[in-house]
Amino acid sequence: MAFLCGNSLRNASSFYFHMNLTRHFQLCKRADFPLKKKKTPVSVCSPKISSNLRVCATRQSFPICGNVRTACSRIGSVQTQWGHHFHTSSSWRALPAPLLWMVLKPLQKLLAILLGRSLRKWWGSLPDNRRQLVHEWLRRHRWHLATGAGVALVIVALLLLTHLDESPVTGRIRLLVFSREKYMELAALTSEAHLEEFAELLLSVTDPLHQMVEQAVQLLAQRNKDIPEVSEVPWSVHVVESPQINAFVLPNGKVFVFTGMLGAVADLDQLMIVLGHEMAHAILDHSAEQASLSHVVDLLSLIVVTAIWALCPGDILAVVGGWAKDKLTELMFNHPYSRKLEAEADQVGLHLAAKACADVRAGPVFWQQMELVDNLTGNPTLPEWLSTHPSHRNRSGQMDRLIPKALELRETCSCPALSPVDPRVVFSKTVSELLAKAKEQGVGGLEGTHEPQPVSASVALPVSQTALASPSKVDRFNKDRVPAVTSPLPTAAGEGSQHVLQNTNQQGS
Repeated sequence: MAFLCGNSLRNASSFYFHMNLTRHFQLCKRADFPLKKKKTPVSVCSPKISSNLRVCATRQSFPICGNVRTACSRIGSVQTQWGHHFHTSSSWRALPAPLLWMVLKPLQKLLAILLGRSLRKWWGSLPDNRRQLVHEWLRRHRWHLATGAGVALVIVALLLLTHLDESPVTGRIRLLVFSREKYMELAALTSEAHLEEFAELLLSVTDPLHQMVEQAVQLLAQRNKDIPEVSEVPWSVHVVESPQINAFVLPNGKVFVFTGMLGAVADLDQLMIVLGHEMAHAILDHSAEQASLSHVVDLLSLIVVTAIWALCPGDILAVVGGWAKDKLTELMFNHPYSRKLEAEADQVGLHLAAKACADVRAGPVFWQQMELVDNLTGNPTLPEWLSTHPSHRNRSGQMDRLIPKALELRETCSCPALSPVDPRVVFSKTVSELLAKAKEQGVGGLEGTHEPQPVSASVALPVSQTALASPSKVDRFNKDRVPAVTSPLPTAAGEGSQHVLQNTNQQGS
């Protein structure tokens, strides 16, 4: 039995050796690379091997073709004489650093909790005399401990200073722990996950809505190709059939737009401004920047977590203390920084849209529409200090202050003239009429609606300003989706919630 087993193993080894040898020879032959023969000739074929088994492989002991790595990358998938495809296996790649950090983040917190709890248990088990000795040791070595803490702080400060980076467009100095290259790897994984998630909801590339978004994105990219972060990225569009009012752009140029967002914008100008905002997040590396801040804050908070579990007398109090720490971290660091990045994306996105010849005056109107819809539908809104985004009213006001510079930038881009009708004035008058009629009819639900501020003289329309798309395109889009802001709003709150904007169950951007 042992002899038979040994003989079988030798035959199997010989079989796979000859099969791999034949696979390598066939690879070199199909890739048109000459064989570099060694001094000791090696038999290429074996009568025991079927000629049907000819696939891509390499072995150091086999004949070497001119450029094996190039050949394998060129062949990739080789078809056998049986008609099946054999794919070469890709090399193992390490996880991107941001993804690895997200995986290890809960483990780090768990270790800090265990360390703090162990210290509390150890201290509680010490007798009084041992505790006195520990206090005495700490008192004698307090300067050494202070020096060590100071050195640690200096090292941390130096590490943070070496990871400072300048924002591509605004020139703002920010902390960037994760490089753009690492986040590109993570973006590739994320885009694959989203494409798989929305596989059954994606609109066809021949769908008019998809073509409209595609043209808008390509126009934004073409008119802003002077920015390296725009010209170096291959932009691609995916429109998802979903009532969710949302749109986002990944760092690798994958643009995802939900049909709910297309129903929330009144015209192509508003769509261009929304897309410019999302593209600004990508070209400014906001995801990497926010993850870098979160990473540093989480590492420093491990000390606080350890202290909480070491000093609290019980586990329940420690859990409550940890929850309070997390909420304070969100309110003091994460949320304010997120709102700052949103405001920066509004500014840069408005400039991107201005260079693409969009009517930037439609930007404030979009956020006024969103505020109006929230009031009409009764959607609850959180105070701004509890949210990661600025409020609709503050975004509208901030964008209104950016309009003069955006119009000046637009003038320098040789854009056609804008319509003399300012959409902000039209929307302000329309909302005033809506409020007056609703008040006459006693319709509720508009108590929180404020009349939009009139357009100041400082943002008057310059002589040579322009519309992005032809009126026919805008009219067709408005007819298919929602009424334009130039049309009167319905007189009743119930009708307004159905016609002003569609699919308003979630807030976008």
